[in-house]
Amino acid sequence: MGEEHVVWQLLIRDVPDFPRPGIVFKDITPLLADSAGLRLCVDELAAPFEDRSIDLVAAPEARGFVIGAMVADRLDAGFVPLRKSGKLPRETLHADYELEYGAERLEMHTDAVANQARVLIVDDVLATGGTAAASARLVTLGGGDLVGFSFVLELEFLGGRRQLGEAHIAAAITVQ
Repeated sequence: MGEEHVVWQLLIRDVPDFPRPGIVFKDITPLLADSAGLRLCVDELAAPFEDRSIDLVAAPEARGFVIGAMVADRLDAGFVPLRKSGKLPRETLHADYELEYGAERLEMHTDAVANQARVLIVDDVLATGGTAAASARLVTLGGGDLVGFSFVLELEFLGGRRQLGEAHIAAAITVQ
């Protein structure tokens, strides 16, 4: 691990008891505010997929949008937003999922992913895997070929990888 990697890791802070008591939220807003750290992070998220012919990067709102759009640009790919329920203006596909602190629904326009487009899913944190698994369901429901996942941070102790099947999973930082 290079010195630059350690520096941008320090830009992620823990926020205890958010959004409810007992949850330690991983806040990436200091990373987003630091241009050098953000650039290094995006480089690391894109690198494992540079030679995988990615057509589209899909990312769930909200923090995934910021990182995912930058990774899409780096990979010369398009970007597909995966939104919370009721936020998209046209016909959608949806996937329900559980978080460690509640239930949610993600939606994607029905025509967002061309048939057999090679899709990478990018998000800030892999925790229990619910958001990532719902994202994968949307991509495959839309006709895409799921190439893999790239996360800023994986909370390995929560076992989220178990929900993601055989797709390639990359995480810039792993917390045991």
